[in-house]
Amino acid sequence: MSDTAVRSRKPSVRSLPVIGALRLNRPAEIWYKPALSVVIASAVPNLVLYSLGRLDLVMYTMAGSLCALYGHHLPYARRAHTVVRVVLGMAAGLAVSLVAGSLISSTAVLIAVGALLAAVQKTFCDATRIGPPGNVIFAFVTSAALFAPQETGRVPGHLALMLAAGAFAWLVTAGPALWHREGPERLATARALDAAAAYAAAPGTRTRHAAAAAVQGAWQALLAAGRPTPVRQALERLVVHAERALAAPPADDARPDELRRWAKATRGRGPVPEPPAASGTVEQLFGADAERAGQRMRRGRREARQRLWRALAPGSPVLPVAFRTLVGCALAGYASWALGVGHPYWAIVTAASVYQPNLSLSWSRGLQRTVGNLLGVLVFAAVIPLARISPLVLVLCVLSFNFAAEALITRNYWLGSVAVTPMALLVLEFGGSAPAGGLVADRVLDTVVGVVAGLSAAVAVTNRRAAGRVEKALAAAEEARLGAERTVADPSAGAPALATARRELTSALVELRDARDVASGEWWQRALPEEELLAAEQAGHRTLAATAQRQGLITLVRADGVV
Repeated sequence: MSDTAVRSRKPSVRSLPVIGALRLNRPAEIWYKPALSVVIASAVPNLVLYSLGRLDLVMYTMAGSLCALYGHHLPYARRAHTVVRVVLGMAAGLAVSLVAGSLISSTAVLIAVGALLAAVQKTFCDATRIGPPGNVIFAFVTSAALFAPQETGRVPGHLALMLAAGAFAWLVTAGPALWHREGPERLATARALDAAAAYAAAPGTRTRHAAAAAVQGAWQALLAAGRPTPVRQALERLVVHAERALAAPPADDARPDELRRWAKATRGRGPVPEPPAASGTVEQLFGADAERAGQRMRRGRREARQRLWRALAPGSPVLPVAFRTLVGCALAGYASWALGVGHPYWAIVTAASVYQPNLSLSWSRGLQRTVGNLLGVLVFAAVIPLARISPLVLVLCVLSFNFAAEALITRNYWLGSVAVTPMALLVLEFGGSAPAGGLVADRVLDTVVGVVAGLSAAVAVTNRRAAGRVEKALAAAEEARLGAERTVADPSAGAPALATARRELTSALVELRDARDVASGEWWQRALPEEELLAAEQAGHRTLAATAQRQGLITLVRADGVV
């Protein structure tokens, strides 16, 4: 490591965004999938309970139904395993909450349990990179259950309801595989093609990183999808073309319009486009098949446990954020309780929702949460007279806000919170009506307390390991680059070795940029080695181009206008 990496120990304080944090984004490409999934997964159990006259049990079935929010970015084979783990994790957290709530009468102890659960959930979600919505749903369910009236003898029955709803949620999320088996892989491939087209049209550091990440994501989706099918093999050929555009020199004619046309067709349900064969495509796909076989051999519980323990080992960047969560949630819960809120679970959930990979992002999330919750209580105050007309209307209102939350949250977190807040308050109505004014006042107080406590803990608990993660990523990128160069220089290296070396280098470069982005948003840490980071990225991408040339993905001779 050069002196640049450690030359400055002066703490840095960076400005925090305000307007930018509230700016609306374009909706996510598949926003409707989690929205429809959670509505279907919730509607069936809710309507069954309504027909039985037991809407007081909705809280337990809802814990299982919310599992339908997870895994929508994954291929169906991987999604099925992921949602099973989500359901089991939700069941474990709910069991702890219900047992603790039935045996412990002290609010102070319950707050400590809630904070500890939130920290554990944050740790495991970050360590496994489970994806959105992350730990917030777990914290919401377990914190609410902690402060709900509970009897020990009824815990098994309530857990059975949660598991039954979770099983149905699993069917909802995995079911589309029956008629659109390669849907997630097609979407990942289309994103890679679009990102490669953007880089080919406007070469630059940001577009190059976005294209590298998208291509890496597409290969990961295809390799995790299971056995190769004709459609998946066609998608692999398209990813080869995206990778070729990324490896090509900026002056090369990478035909961005053609890449975009393929991306548009790939997103549809029709046949996958059949592009002209790229030089080296057969060898490239042979390498992909070899890597897929190797991945099947490496797959299993042992690998998952090893990955988890590495993330939890001393020095892991996950642990400071987990400690922030513990301190912030405990502080929020005790402050809310001291201010007179008898069941301060919302303050704990608010604090847990604040914590993002770095302080700047946590500030943005805290601001978004505050704005969304304050607007959301106004929506609740307007809707509560309608919801109290009948139990069926209440069920329909909750389902509507469920859909609205997932439809809006991809535009900006605060906009989704406008729907989440009234939904969470309406769920309390299933257990019995309470004065709306008191609910609104408690929610406003808990929101402010949770955000202030969460951000205070984020500032107080520093994450100096973020810079250490950059140094490790820098060393890993250098090692991957040297390994790829040795493979390129080896005359006996075959297609599988070249493909593996190139993907390892791509993954290292993506991790390097992610580590830099996270560290750049932290306070109180030494300056980042920006020049060394830029040099490492440039050298890595030059090596990627050399690897692609060795595989024949780029040819200097053009025939019939085909590169």
